[in-house]
Amino acid sequence: MTAPMLEIDNLTKRFGGLVALDHVTLDFEPDVLHAIIGPNGAGKTTLFNTISGMLKSDSGTVRFRGTDISGMAPHRISRLGMSRSLQIKSVFDSMTVAENLWIAAQARQGVMHPFASRSRFGRTAERVDEVLEQTGLSGLRSVPAGTLSYGDVALLEIGIALATGPSLLLLDEPICGMGPAETAATVEKIRHLAESVDIIVIEHDMPVVFDLADRITVMAQGGILARGAPDEIANNAAVREAYLGEEEDDEDDPDA
Repeated sequence: MTAPMLEIDNLTKRFGGLVALDHVTLDFEPDVLHAIIGPNGAGKTTLFNTISGMLKSDSGTVRFRGTDISGMAPHRISRLGMSRSLQIKSVFDSMTVAENLWIAAQARQGVMHPFASRSRFGRTAERVDEVLEQTGLSGLRSVPAGTLSYGDVALLEIGIALATGPSLLLLDEPICGMGPAETAATVEKIRHLAESVDIIVIEHDMPVVFDLADRITVMAQGGILARGAPDEIANNAAVREAYLGEEEDDEDDPDA
């Protein structure tokens, strides 16, 4: 069997008396597009924050491609090949699309250093061009980010995460707030990106999740409720009751 690219063992995170992650144990195999779903407060974003080093867990371990990254700083985790987008969009509005990507690519190349070689700037420029092509934003490279549509801002956020050259991309609600056309275009981009980089996505749009993901993890109250292929999750009674909504049988309806 293929070794997991991400292994989570007994991960726990508390905020005072609130248990946000309750002894979570998961593994994610490579070359599979994973989705994490669950109601608000289920622990999804806390899981991402802990995996990526933005929060420190109270206990448990996280291993990324065989390396223990538990408690490691976010920039060190990023250099190992993990990158993420944020639930709240955070681009530099006054900068162009290309300039936003340049900053992220520079950080990966380490060219913020005052004595960086000229060749590194060339590699950064190449990476910006690659990401513009990957995200379909080439035609908007000189447009200020603050004037983009919501869908294009979401693509830019994904591009910023891609600019660091990750092997694993964590996407936190990339579809949130989009209309149908923007949603369809972004889903297609994510599907295409998954051919070259491993992706784990948190998303609330159920039709999108069931159409996009190869494997789904359902969280509830800080723990794991179910895991499986989309059809398995859709037909899981516990998931329908806790999250998707269980319809009453007609025979139980006194007005039927």
